[in-house]
Amino acid sequence: MDDKEPRWLTEAEAAAWMPLLATAMWLPAALDQQLQVDAGMSNFEYGVLAALSGQEGRTVRLSELARMANSTLPRLSKVIDRLDRNGWVIRRPDPADGRSTLATLTDKGVEKVEATAPGHVARVRALVFDHLTPAQVRQLATITTKISATFELDRICAPRPSRDSSAETTGNDARASLA
Repeated sequence: MDDKEPRWLTEAEAAAWMPLLATAMWLPAALDQQLQVDAGMSNFEYGVLAALSGQEGRTVRLSELARMANSTLPRLSKVIDRLDRNGWVIRRPDPADGRSTLATLTDKGVEKVEATAPGHVARVRALVFDHLTPAQVRQLATITTKISATFELDRICAPRPSRDSSAETTGNDARASLA
């Protein structure tokens, strides 16, 4: 057992931690609420659809999709079942590896993502970006990228593709990154 005194948060760190914790708890709930009302789906489900929309051929192995969504395969499988029942996704065996299953976003799924994205982006803007200056947006990107890298190093979640945070994105480019 280690007898060292814990490294307690400094006053400045605590002042940063508490709002970060509140954001981590309340932002997903606020996004879920908007998506449930406007689109009849959860933020997680929308994230799965958006992730598929950004893949080549709108198709990816379920194991890779689970990694991308930071989900277990059983949880993702239940979500894919629901999305399949709605006609937004189909699942099929991977012809390259019969042990794996592919999920493909259907044309109806693309329509759902495109119909849902404007309201979702409006909510994201209202909750986050409308309150920040361009310099603060850049700072937010730098800070969250650094924090996310910690999760990847600790293997808490899977690595995400890196993006050049200095590059400007258009509405279409940003749509798939809303997951």
